[in-house]
Amino acid sequence: MALPSLFLSHGAPTLALEDTAVTRAWAGLGASLAPRAVVLASAHWDTPGPTVTTAPRLATIHDFHGFPRPLYDIRYEPPGHAALAERVTTLLARGGFATEGDARRGIDHGGWVPLRFMFPDAKVPVVQLSIQSGRDAAHHLALGKALAPLRGEGVLVLASGGIVHNLRELDWQGTGGRVMPWAKAFNDWVAANVASGDEEALVDWLARAPEPRRAHPTPDHFLPFFVALGAGGFPGQRIDFGFDLGSLGMDAYAFGAA
Repeated sequence: MALPSLFLSHGAPTLALEDTAVTRAWAGLGASLAPRAVVLASAHWDTPGPTVTTAPRLATIHDFHGFPRPLYDIRYEPPGHAALAERVTTLLARGGFATEGDARRGIDHGGWVPLRFMFPDAKVPVVQLSIQSGRDAAHHLALGKALAPLRGEGVLVLASGGIVHNLRELDWQGTGGRVMPWAKAFNDWVAANVASGDEEALVDWLARAPEPRRAHPTPDHFLPFFVALGAGGFPGQRIDFGFDLGSLGMDAYAFGAA
């Protein structure tokens, strides 16, 4: 049976130090899926063209500043997978994409924050795939569609970003579950179009979604969503995790689940 593809909103790096409903759900997903390997598309690796990691082990990248010291002490360093990196390159070539390899790139927090809960022993091999923030949703949907055969090979296509991601408008004092209306409107629009299977509307999000530039001042955290959508297709199952800090959308999606 083919695995679903996943989109996770990875939230703030500090989630790596917390025990929450989200981190417990990530752990449950990892245990239930048990893939032989992961292909990870993270918002935090952005290159002009598709690039895959080829290192035998992925070093932990602490790509953030000003957080508590224990966060920088975390090491999550899964093995790479040379044969899988080559398989990804072959599949993307069939889809019309020229792909490069990077033997020095490690794994950024968009990957290791959720993965340390999903596969805490760091034994599941990971190949990371970059996004291209200069390209649109259709480009990333096509990337995902090219990777779809991996799902039947025991490989989890995992995309990590944020369903709503505007760091300029976080409510750092937010308590009591207050959600900013514009953030909820965008979040609900995505959920409705996933539920109805409207791929065309989702790809045209910049023209059709409510306040898209407010929900995503830059597209990097939403583009991985389309990799997961492309890899899994409909039906899509929403995993409702609500919001953090008033506007940081935390929803996850499983695509192609039976």
